[in-house]
Amino acid sequence: MAKQKIEGLVDFAILSMKYKTKLTKKFENRIVYEDPNPNNILSYIPGTVNEVFVKVGQEVKEGESLMILEAMKMRNQIAMPFDGKVKAIHVKEGDRIPKNHLMIEIEE
Repeated sequence: MAKQKIEGLVDFAILSMKYKTKLTKKFENRIVYEDPNPNNILSYIPGTVNEVFVKVGQEVKEGESLMILEAMKMRNQIAMPFDGKVKAIHVKEGDRIPKNHLMIEIEE
């Protein structure tokens, strides 16, 4: 789908058909999607960091526990998604973090 802006109108080409339309303010102000980085471990819910089991530079195997994130009186184990090495830790025990907060960076 190609688009080209001309005098406030935008051309959308779908297959061989071209359409002209105006973009809404909601569309123009949207948050543009970015592919998630698999080397960044983000919080999937807001909560409090209870325990961190790893240190920077530590080699970790797939499935090993990295930390415990407590949310809504539940202790959620954050596990390593693949084999790698801990590059950086952006949280410490006792931190209250929001959803999608960068907790740990991994290098393969």
